[in-house]
Amino acid sequence: MFQYSGDQLACERVPLARIAAEVGTPTYVYSLRALRDAYRAHDAAFAGIPHLVCYAVKANDTLAVLRAFAREGSGFDIVSGGELFRALRAGADPGRIVFSGVGKTRAEMRQALAAGILMFNVESAAELEVLNAVAGEMGRKAPISVRVNPDVDPQTHPYIATGLQKSKFGIDIAAAPAVYERAAALPHVEIVGVDCHIGSQLTSVSPFVDALARVRELVERLSGRGIAVRYLDIGGGLGITYRDERPPTPGEYGAALVAGTGGLNVTLLVEPGRSLVGNAGVLLTRVLYLKEGRSKRFVIVDAAMNDLIRPPLYGSYQEIRPAARARAGASRVVDVVGPVCESGDFFAQDRELPPVEPDDLLAVMSAGAYGFVMASNYNARPRAAAVLVDGDRYDVIRARESLDDLIRGESLPPALA
Repeated sequence: MFQYSGDQLACERVPLARIAAEVGTPTYVYSLRALRDAYRAHDAAFAGIPHLVCYAVKANDTLAVLRAFAREGSGFDIVSGGELFRALRAGADPGRIVFSGVGKTRAEMRQALAAGILMFNVESAAELEVLNAVAGEMGRKAPISVRVNPDVDPQTHPYIATGLQKSKFGIDIAAAPAVYERAAALPHVEIVGVDCHIGSQLTSVSPFVDALARVRELVERLSGRGIAVRYLDIGGGLGITYRDERPPTPGEYGAALVAGTGGLNVTLLVEPGRSLVGNAGVLLTRVLYLKEGRSKRFVIVDAAMNDLIRPPLYGSYQEIRPAARARAGASRVVDVVGPVCESGDFFAQDRELPPVEPDDLLAVMSAGAYGFVMASNYNARPRAAAVLVDGDRYDVIRARESLDDLIRGESLPPALA
């Protein structure tokens, strides 16, 4: 949804230059059409079987984004009480919410039980005992699945690989039957499913297929012990194209999972995050200065690592496009860097870019996932604004933070008054 119209890069039918002039920079820009199209493609991929697409809120928790998916009938995968609050505030059906994460607190468990969520994805034997106790205190029965770790290599960045034995996530699949036996004996939990999630930004269906085969064996083994499950949650992790990756389409992904669940008589849950929002957003930034060093040329922009940390954190590639078609002249190899006082504050290193000048606008592409949601106020920088484009109009869906916002909630003790 980000294409050049004439000489101007536009989101749907709104030029990015117009947004920059009226809202300022840095600003996140999201396409409503891209969000809807991505959700509908995932939902259609599983149309032939009982299923629920649960958007992974951690990828982008902006209320307007969550509302867009809720209006489509989406479920939601959450990992904190804050994400539960956001999802409900955006209009999510609590009966379509699954609660993942290794460190759920008692307060979060109470919050989710009171809301009436679909199920908890339990990640340890210790968590199971605490959840049973909390549910008992409330006079409730907690619906649970156990997140199992199938020890499948997702062939992705090690920081976002979650299905290996050394991962903090889930329970070793070999130990899972004993955990399910314990859950069956507890009075305040109800076994409803099995859960698995192996990682993020996967660009092949084979790790999904391998993991599903191992989880299927577990489901059949549990059934043989008289433990039936209604839901099989295979997680998310489908990748997107940042540069030259060729990830499976939602249709190819769906076909592989549908084939792997044949005959199980379960409702299949998937938890896409990045693949729904990643390419639906960009970070719009303005060039401040050009700087020539002895061995490097720098393009200094007004966005920084506090706005988008993926390039320095993961060493990830994100395409950078001029918001106006390139002016005449040879491309140059540059580092695109921000104002933050860290050498790791960059969006691109040794990147060939067309000629740019101060005041030009640049769009950091594929910034809809793990962008603003990971932003901070490092260097006392107010966080960026965000807009949602719908055809030929846009709305500010997150106001730019003010300087007063930086100290909101702080106070001086009497000794320093």
